[in-house]
Amino acid sequence: MSKIKIEATSAVFYLPYYVAEEEGYFSAEGLDVELIRRRPAEETELRFIEDPRNVSSFSSFKLFEAGASQLYNACEWGQLRRSQDSQVNGKVVARRAAVASQAIIVRPDSPYNIPGDLAGVRVGVNFHHGSHYLVLQTLEGFLPRADINLVGIKGKERFEALRDGDIDAVAVMEPWITVAEKQGYKVLAEAHYYGAEVANDSLDAETFTKINRAVTRGVDRIHEDIRPYLKYFITQAAPVAELVPEDFKLGRLRYIHPGPYPEDHFNRTLDWVASWGLIDSDNEFGRLVDATKILQEA
Repeated sequence: MSKIKIEATSAVFYLPYYVAEEEGYFSAEGLDVELIRRRPAEETELRFIEDPRNVSSFSSFKLFEAGASQLYNACEWGQLRRSQDSQVNGKVVARRAAVASQAIIVRPDSPYNIPGDLAGVRVGVNFHHGSHYLVLQTLEGFLPRADINLVGIKGKERFEALRDGDIDAVAVMEPWITVAEKQGYKVLAEAHYYGAEVANDSLDAETFTKINRAVTRGVDRIHEDIRPYLKYFITQAAPVAELVPEDFKLGRLRYIHPGPYPEDHFNRTLDWVASWGLIDSDNEFGRLVDATKILQEA
């Protein structure tokens, strides 16, 4: 069997994949899987982007569109947009295993204490990714849409941009939430969200089903004891902060068995993303989702 290349760059989203690789679950399925942990080098100079229309939905997934990977996961909102934009027929094929979270954080001495304090305040996100959509959904519960002011941050980790005073609020995922809490930063809001897997035509249903079986075993192993695998989060944070396993709130790290992406959930998600002008409202389930990749025995 030819090598299967999967973009797997952030531990919080891909921990079941890391565990499946470490414990030999992919090999047990007869799969030759390469987890691509590093993306091509991006810009290093800090800049802020005011308009998401100036950012490609594939800013972080160029390998897939170039044919250099066959599978990747991300937030469900962004994955629907990327399915719409894909030039290689990439489609949502499953709900991913990671139920990740993003938190809106500010510095310890910040005057902001609740989400409603952020009216007109720039909040740093990664456009077309989980931080972007999650912050929109969170802040619209506290503020009129016109008062929500998001900017895309490139060239620096969002936590570092906040730490260095380049911006006054950002949304971050793990391990940066734990870094922030350990260093006394204030969490104004946090929420979990589903994600989705996107694959191209080169990944057949039988192979994807085997991948899901291995990932499911990884989820089960995490449920038994996640602590041996916190090393992946600690390594990711190491350039910025020193963490130990005891720093993490284990209830924040949620993983489920991967499975089909539900059509009713698709409809609700599409309507909301379209309401922000971030996807075409006339998309249909069969256009953006390939429900045939998961075989019944999965």
